Amino acid sequence: MTVDVNKTDGPADPTPSAGPEAIKAIPVRHPGRYVSAALALAIFGVIIYAFAQGNINWDAIPEYFFDDRILDGVWKTLLLTVLSMVIGIAGGILLAVMRLSKNPVTSSIAWLYIWFFRGTPVLVQLFVWFNLGLVFEYINLGPIYKDYWSSFMTPLLTALLGLGLNEAAYMAEICRAGLLSVDEGQSEASHALGMSHTKTLRRIVIPQAMRVIVPPTGNEVINMLKTTSLVAAVQYADLFKQAQDIGQNAGSTVEMYFLAAAWYLIMTSILSVGQYYIERHYARGSSRSLPPTPMQRIKAAVLPTRRPKGVTA
Repeated sequence: MTVDVNKTDGPADPTPSAGPEAIKAIPVRHPGRYVSAALALAIFGVIIYAFAQGNINWDAIPEYFFDDRILDGVWKTLLLTVLSMVIGIAGGILLAVMRLSKNPVTSSIAWLYIWFFRGTPVLVQLFVWFNLGLVFEYINLGPIYKDYWSSFMTPLLTALLGLGLNEAAYMAEICRAGLLSVDEGQSEASHALGMSHTKTLRRIVIPQAMRVIVPPTGNEVINMLKTTSLVAAVQYADLFKQAQDIGQNAGSTVEMYFLAAAWYLIMTSILSVGQYYIERHYARGSSRSLPPTPMQRIKAAVLPTRRPKGVTA
C-alpha cells in the first residue's frame, strides 16, 4: 500500500494575505500655528511701516559702509576682541587652577578676584582704569618702568585691561567647570598606567573638558566682540566710536548706528559659523553621528534624494 505524502487530511491552507492594511492617518490640525504666524507677520509689517515713515537717509549707509574710517574701526574692534580674549583665556586658566588648588591662600585669592570682577560692571572698570591718572601722577615700577600715568594708560591699554581682566573672571569659571566635568577615574587610570600629571592633563583631561569649555567660550568671544563697543567711552577708536564720529559730522547719527549694527551682525555671524565647526570637531566620539554642516543641510534641501539601486517609484 502506498501513501501519498502530498495529501493531507486537514483543510487546505488559506491564501496568505498581502500584509496589514495601510493606516489612513489624518494629521492633527493646528489652527493656532496659523493664527500666531499671521499675528507675527502683522507685527513685523507694522514695525517695517513705522520705520518707513521716519526721516531716515538710507543712502548714507551704503555710502559710508566701506569708508576707510569704518574699516579701520572694524579692524581695531577685531584686534581688541582677540587680544582681550587671549588675556581672558590665559587669566581664566590660571584662576581656574588656583581655584582648584588645595592651597587655601591661592584658592582664596582666585575667589576674591572672580568675586570682584564679576560683581562690578565692565563700564565702571573701564572708567576706573582710565581715570586713575587723577590720583596717580606717575606709574613707578622701580628700575623697570617709570612714566606719567597719562602717557602710560593709553586708550588701547585701558580697553585691554578693562575687558581682558573682566573676561578672565568669567573664563575661570568656565574652565573650572570643564575640568570638573571629567571623571576622576580618568586621571586615576592614567596615573596607574604611569602617565605624568602634565601628560594626563594634556592627553586625557583637557580633550574631554573641551567639550564643556568650547561652547560657552565661543559665546564669550561673540559677547566680547559686542562688548568692545563700550570702549568708545574711553576714547578708543573702535567701530562704534568711528561710526559715532562720522554720524555727528555728517548729520546722520541714526544712520551710522544702523551701519555699525550691520557690521556687528556680519562679524558675529562669521564667528558663529566658526564656533559651530569647532563644537562639531570636539563632538567626535561623544555622539554616534555628527550634526550636518550648513552645506550638507543645503544639499539635502536642494538636491533630490538618491534612491537605492533596484528601487522604483
